[in-house]
Amino acid sequence: MPSASRVVAHRRIEPAGSLDFFPTPPWAARALFVHVLGTRGFRDLTVEEPACGEGHMAYALADYFGTVRASDIFPYGFGEVRDFLDAEAWSEIPEPDWIITNPPFAEKSLAFMSRALARARQGVAVFVRTTQTEGLTRYRQVYRRSRPAIVAQFVERVPLHRGRWVPDGDTLTAYCWIVWRLGQPARRTDYVWIPPGCRESLTFQRDLDDLPWSLPDEGDAE
Repeated sequence: MPSASRVVAHRRIEPAGSLDFFPTPPWAARALFVHVLGTRGFRDLTVEEPACGEGHMAYALADYFGTVRASDIFPYGFGEVRDFLDAEAWSEIPEPDWIITNPPFAEKSLAFMSRALARARQGVAVFVRTTQTEGLTRYRQVYRRSRPAIVAQFVERVPLHRGRWVPDGDTLTAYCWIVWRLGQPARRTDYVWIPPGCRESLTFQRDLDDLPWSLPDEGDAE
C-alpha cells in the first residue's frame, strides 16, 4: 500500500453471510482513473469509500488519493463501522472531496447516490450494474436533478462474487461507472467505454499478497 496514503486496514474477521457484500476487484477501481478520470491531481484530496467491505476498492483508491476514509455498516475488519445513510453518524466528519463506492445493490443504491451527491465537495463515482442507468425512479430522483458527467461502460465483464474476491472469476452481469463532477453542472452526459484488458493490466501482485481472495465456486457470481 503506498506510504503516502492513509487507509485503515485489518484482517477479515466476519464472513459476509446474509449481507449484500460483493467485493469490487481492485482493477475495476483503477480503471476509473486510468481510462476515465486520469491518474493525476488527486494526491492532495480526500476520498470516502462508505461501503468498503474488506477494503478491495479502498486499497486501489489509495494509489491516487492522499487520504482514504473507509467505512461500512458492518465490521468486516477494514475501516470504521459507520452507517452511510445515518446523517447523524457523519455530523462531525468533514466532507470529503470525492466519494467513490460500490453502493448496495438493492433499494439502498438510490439512497447512497443521493447521500453521496449531497456530501461530497468535488465529485462522486459509483460502480453499478449497467441496468442502474435506467429506471423512472432513479431518473426522477437522481439523474434528472443531478445529471452525471460521465457513464463509463466496461467492455469486459467485471466478476463480483458474494463474500469474496475471486481474481479469475466470471460473470454475465455488465457494470459501469457513473461519475458526477460537482460544482460543474453537466449539460450532457458523456458515454465512454473502458477498454478490454484492464483485469490483466491493472491487477497487481501486491493485490493478491495484501487482500483477501479465493478460488471460484460455481453459482456465487453476481
